[in-house]
Formats: sequence, structure tokens, C-alpha cells
Amino acid sequence: MDLTGAAAIVTGGAGGFGAATVRRLVGAGAKVVIADLAEERAQALSEELGDAVRFQRTDVTSEESVASAVAAAAGLGPLRVAVVVHGGPAAGARLVNREGKSYGLDVFKRTVDIFLTGTFNVLAQAAEQMATNEPLDSGQRGVVITTASIAGFEGAPGQTDYSAAKGGVIGMNLTAARDLAPLGIRVMCIAPGTFLTNAYSDPVAAEERFGPMVPNPKRMGRPDEYARLALEIAQNDFLNGEVIRLDGALRFNVR
Repeated sequence: MDLTGAAAIVTGGAGGFGAATVRRLVGAGAKVVIADLAEERAQALSEELGDAVRFQRTDVTSEESVASAVAAAAGLGPLRVAVVVHGGPAAGARLVNREGKSYGLDVFKRTVDIFLTGTFNVLAQAAEQMATNEPLDSGQRGVVITTASIAGFEGAPGQTDYSAAKGGVIGMNLTAARDLAPLGIRVMCIAPGTFLTNAYSDPVAAEERFGPMVPNPKRMGRPDEYARLALEIAQNDFLNGEVIRLDGALRFNVR
């Protein structure tokens, strides 16, 4: 799919994965809506990339907020690409702690709402907009790229809520691709391993801790490696309905 003159939306577009993806999409000729809550980082990225991007403050758990962001993207051109890569808080605690207390249902619901329900919210509304596009010569109208995690396959201790949410994203992928196939809309999912993003306040310490765990290459991933894969997915029409692990062959070892 040629992205020249197309519009795209990236939820979490001001974050590590998101900003790298925005840069790649702009480089391929797309105009991009940075859909995020992080206004300061989004404004800095907007200043860097100029008229090719537009910031739209977006809460992925709100239908109205996502609808506004999708409409903003559609105002830039035919919406051909949606990348769902927003972050958010998770429990970061074992199901029952040393004091014998669970982290609570409200925390579990919040994590699922952000990572799974929020993903569905963007997927559904972006696909609805893409369905109005004139098909390209290839018959394609657009592609939605969601983001899971290797924790959706084998989570480490302290990730029950996060693993459940990301496992839901993985489980939704193929069915969504089949649902949208008659419309010429593809759905793909990237499941990253450990990546060096701005989620880590001390990148040196993070690399020293997590880098050696990766079989090859022995380092954490870089956000642009995610972005390069997202761009390839957008441009390669035969990638559909699949979850791609991007993890250097990492599997979390539980001890």
C-alpha cells in the first residue's frame, strides 16, 4: 500500500514506539494524527515534523475522544493506517502479595480497559472510517496495527492483569482480520519484548538488567525497530491476521 497522501492515526503517538512510528509514516508520505494524552511530548514531536502531523488529545477509553481523533485523521486525507500503541499503568504486583492481599478488581479492570477495550475502541472506529475509503487498485482500504506483548503469551510474575489484556489483543487479531477482510481492511498485531523506551527513567540500568536476557542480539529493542516493522506491515498487503513477536527470541524465565 502506497502511503503517499494517505492519513494515519497513532494512539500513543508521543511515546517511544509511537513517536518512532509517526516519524516512519511521515517519511513514507503520510499525514499523521498523534493521538495521545502526553501534550508536551506531542507538541515537541509536532514542532519536529511540522505540517505533516497534527496533535489530538485522545483518551482511548472514551468513544467520543477516539471518534474525534479518527475524524481529525480523516480530515487530512483517506485514513489508511491506524497504529494502536498507547501505554498505561498496570498492577505490577503479584496476584496475592506477601501480606496475603490481592491487588484488587478495580486495578484489573483499569488495565483491561486501557489495553484491551481501548484497543478495540480504536480498531472499531478506525475500521469504520476506513470502510468509507475508495479502494486502491489492490482492493485495499486500510490496515490497523495493534500492539500486544510477549507477556500475552507467557507473562512474568506480577503481570496477571497486563497478560490478560494483551492476551485479549492477541486473541482478537485473527477474528478481526476475518471480519474486515470483505472490506479490504487488514488487521495485524505486533508483540514486542523488552524495549528501551521512555518508560524507563534510567536507560543504562534498564539495559544492564534486561539486555543480557535477550538471546540475540543481547540488548533491549529500540523503538525504531518497532516502527520499521509497523511501516512494513502498512506497505505489505499480504501481511494480515498475524501476530509478529519482536523480541530477539526472548522468553521470560520464571524462577
